[in-house]
Amino acid sequence: MGDITRSWWLLLVRGIAAVIFGILALIWPGLTLLALVIFFGAYALVSGIFALFAGFRHGARSRAWLIFSGIIGIVAGLVALAWPGITSIALLFVVAVWAIVSGVSEIVAGIQLRKRIDNEWLLILGGALSVIFGVLLLARPGAGLLSLAWLIGIFAVLYGIAMIALAFRVKNFTSGASVP
Repeated sequence: MGDITRSWWLLLVRGIAAVIFGILALIWPGLTLLALVIFFGAYALVSGIFALFAGFRHGARSRAWLIFSGIIGIVAGLVALAWPGITSIALLFVVAVWAIVSGVSEIVAGIQLRKRIDNEWLLILGGALSVIFGVLLLARPGAGLLSLAWLIGIFAVLYGIAMIALAFRVKNFTSGASVP
C-alpha cells in the first residue's frame, strides 16, 4: 500500500499540468496549430513521464498499465514536438489515439487498484473522460483540431481536477494510515 500512497504527488503534478494546459486552450482558442501542437506535445510528454515514473513505483498489478500509459504519452508528446507542422487531421488522430489508449489503461489501473485505495473511481473517471474525448475526436475529424480547442481545454481541466482530487484522496489515505 505504501508504494501507492507515497506517489500521491505524481497524480497532483499530472492534474495540475492538465488544468494549466486546459486553461491555456480555453483562454486562447484561436492559437495557431503550431502553438497548440507544442502545448499538447509538452503536456503529453510531462504526463507520460510522470505516469511512467509512477508505474515503476507501484506494485506489480498496476505497474504494467501505468508504464504502458506513460510510454504512450511520451511517444505522443515526442511525435507532436518532432513534427509540429503535421496537418491538423493527423494531429487529431494522434491526440485521439493517445486519449483512448491512456484512458483505457487508467480505467484498468483504477479497477485493479480498487481493493488497495479508496476512491479509485476518480482514476476510472479520468480514464473514462480520456476515452470519451478520443472517441469524440475520431467521430468529428473534419471539424479540425483548432475548432476543437474548447473541447480539448474542457477535457484537460476536468481530467486535471479528477487527478488532483485523486491525489488528495490518496494523500489523505496516507495520513489516515499512519495513525495507530
